[in-house]
Amino acid sequence: MEFIIFLVIIAALVFWGVAIYNKLVALKNRYENGFAQIEVQLKRRYDLIPNLVETAKGYMSHERDTLEAVINARNQAMAGLQAAAANPGSADAIKELASAEGVLGGALGRLNVVMEAYPDLKANANMMQLTEELTTTENKVSFARQAYNDQITAYNTYKQTFPPVIFASMFGHALDAELLEFEDSAEIQAAPQVSFN
Repeated sequence: MEFIIFLVIIAALVFWGVAIYNKLVALKNRYENGFAQIEVQLKRRYDLIPNLVETAKGYMSHERDTLEAVINARNQAMAGLQAAAANPGSADAIKELASAEGVLGGALGRLNVVMEAYPDLKANANMMQLTEELTTTENKVSFARQAYNDQITAYNTYKQTFPPVIFASMFGHALDAELLEFEDSAEIQAAPQVSFN
């Protein structure tokens, strides 16, 4: 009789451990899927940027440095995305992506400021369409990033609670996953200055 009770207790502990393992895997898969959604939107954004620069080139021949800075920042952000996509749970890769996105956001902000000096460029149908698509994509990136960060928070919270905290490192879930937070550049955040002089 004692042996049967012992077996029941062991079986209950095994099922409990399996349940914790399965939940950790499910939460990890959710945040990896969340990152995949961000990746799709960022790739779309990166694909739009060369078209935006090419359209602007015809009007902004004196702004070559600004246009090159946008392309260089895009390439850096693409490299950061590839590194983060290979391991969305890596804190270093996520920080590198966030930093690269901050640089790209700053470069795009400077491009927008420079474009203000070219009314013909702003009125160009292609430029208006590209700008609208880029804005829509930015919104989608923001929503996908919010969903990803919610999934990361759920994963980290579950992993840090008792009893999963006991088993997390044994099951290969030792490190916390990193939130993806983009640094907004001063150019993007700055309010437009209006003067009636």
